[in-house]
Amino acid sequence: MKILVTGAAGFIGFHTTSRLAISEHEITALDNINSYYDTSLKFDRLSLLGLPKDAIRPATPLTSDRYPNLRFIQLGLEDKKGLLDLFQTSSFDIVINLAAQAGVRYSLQDPDAYIASNISGFFNILEACRAFPVTRLIYASSSSVYGLNEKIPFSPEDKTDRPISLYAATKKSNELMAHTYRHLFNIPVSGLRFFTVYGPWGRPDMAYYSFTKNILAGKEIQVYNHGDQMRDFTFIDDIVEGILRLMDNAINHPGRLQHPVYNLGNNQPVKLIEFIEILESLLHKQAVKKFVPGQPGDVTVTYADISASQNDFDYQPSTGIKDGLARFTEWFLSYYKD
Repeated sequence: MKILVTGAAGFIGFHTTSRLAISEHEITALDNINSYYDTSLKFDRLSLLGLPKDAIRPATPLTSDRYPNLRFIQLGLEDKKGLLDLFQTSSFDIVINLAAQAGVRYSLQDPDAYIASNISGFFNILEACRAFPVTRLIYASSSSVYGLNEKIPFSPEDKTDRPISLYAATKKSNELMAHTYRHLFNIPVSGLRFFTVYGPWGRPDMAYYSFTKNILAGKEIQVYNHGDQMRDFTFIDDIVEGILRLMDNAINHPGRLQHPVYNLGNNQPVKLIEFIEILESLLHKQAVKKFVPGQPGDVTVTYADISASQNDFDYQPSTGIKDGLARFTEWFLSYYKD
């Protein structure tokens, strides 16, 4: 199979590409390497894939010196011509679209970035899959689409018409756009709503990452909603396993995929204050906490109903929060050893 992974220098994209790189598939990895957060982390991820920073050039394919079946192209989804040219010459079977402008709070500061990447960029992906048909398009949505939904756990069948951040609105827009292209042009497409993904090589803008950094530095951490928020924290390996299981079924058993969108979560929400206490015990250091109200765009609870994912492609998360955080902090202390 010829597989395209977008957002390959990002957190989930890097881990997904790492798993696929050891397969027999022919992998094309794509990323624009933007500066939303420290690009050195992105380049370090790519370096582990055998793609050294000094060799990367915009719009120029680079073959990995570690995985001969992997090539990388620095290209943004906003470049429609570049994307269509790539699809025309590559004949992809599977497209895994993980590229997006992430972050709920940042969408209040720079909304233009979300429209460009998450709306226009996703439209270009759909148009490319329309012009050059694929076996399956798999794309990342988000648990944030559930917005003010009061029913828990969150089910893919629930209404998702009350997003409370622009980021969430763009992800819901992706789901509507995908539905339209499936209906009009028969594009086989599946969406995945990710629930608070964490783990090694994670995103520095995520709370668990900044908490760890500040606890170690003896700096204050802001505990939103006075620690009463609950999140369905999901370890990165379980997310990647879900993506690949859906992909395998799309290739071998497409009739099993009965839903247009699925939840990938841990199905075990944890209170934010309990999450911090686990971090404190792993780091052997007390956090300096400042309890503050909830922030605009934040929801109180996320909780994934994963029954559809279990039934349709045997998704089963296996990493508990203590084990997952232990693996994250071990990586963090190693990566930032200086």
